[in-house]
Amino acid sequence: MSIYRNAVWFMKGLQEYTKSGYEAAAKHFVPNDLDVNLTGRSFMVTGANSGIGKAAAQEIAARGGTVHMVCRNKGRAEAAKDEIVERSKNENVHVHIVDMSSAKQVWEFAQNFSQNNKIHVLINNAGCMVNQRELTDEGLEKNFATNTLGTYILTTALIPSLKQVEDPRVITVSSGGMLTQKLNVDDLQFERGAFDGTMAYAQNKRQQVVLTDKWAAQHKDIHFSSMHPGWADTPAVQSSMPSFHAKMQSKLRTEAMGADTVVWLAVSAAAIKQPSGLFFQAPISQHPSVYTPSSIQLDSLEPDEENRRIYLSANECIRMKRSR
Repeated sequence: MSIYRNAVWFMKGLQEYTKSGYEAAAKHFVPNDLDVNLTGRSFMVTGANSGIGKAAAQEIAARGGTVHMVCRNKGRAEAAKDEIVERSKNENVHVHIVDMSSAKQVWEFAQNFSQNNKIHVLINNAGCMVNQRELTDEGLEKNFATNTLGTYILTTALIPSLKQVEDPRVITVSSGGMLTQKLNVDDLQFERGAFDGTMAYAQNKRQQVVLTDKWAAQHKDIHFSSMHPGWADTPAVQSSMPSFHAKMQSKLRTEAMGADTVVWLAVSAAAIKQPSGLFFQAPISQHPSVYTPSSIQLDSLEPDEENRRIYLSANECIRMKRSR
């Protein structure tokens, strides 16, 4: 990333992505937007055992929604489920153990889930930032496999089920960190040059926004959105960016603050009045006048041909894995 681009992004973050940025935006929120009864609606949240995913699952369960927690670690997932049930008094919380970096596992889970369950809202929250280049058992770079391909497979596989219900939505938790990177579709596996986990993560998050834009164009009957949760104090930030966390801890948002826009996009009637395919930057939540279309947010850095290439690359990856 260029020094200038990084500096501009960081200064923007200090103003908008921090706890104080959230508190300033909260003065304009419309509390009634979240005054909803979600009984009868089914929500899938990936990475729901901690951080933003857990906070979102908690808010949904508290409003009566059925929550399907997709997690990798059974022990942590069950502990999180117990806490959510205890606090929400909602027993309709279910755990599914899936490694989002495994294309095979994700595909098989989605197929089995669709046969036995309804889904109204998919929240793609699971992600990772691995700082050393690491390959999965399927031979894919782990950040790409989890953040981009896992999200792509799960969403694509659940689209037929989503189209069978009323008011289907897909929300993908991206990151404002994508603004530090131009989209590079020529090295999706980060095989060239020195590996930088932060750069890989930013590329993945930009890829997610591109995919959201593409899905919205192709599937008009589903409302798609991507969003940036701001800088939140989560276990993932603590473990993947320890230096950043140590320096910024007093300024970081709570997990609930980070999940606020996710919840608004997932449950409010106001959210679906916005065009499908947008990227919502923090601090937005119930303040839709500040939304930014993904096509503009990408700064025109990647022409449509490059957007098309990343979409086709994801298709090719899933085709190769399913054929094995």
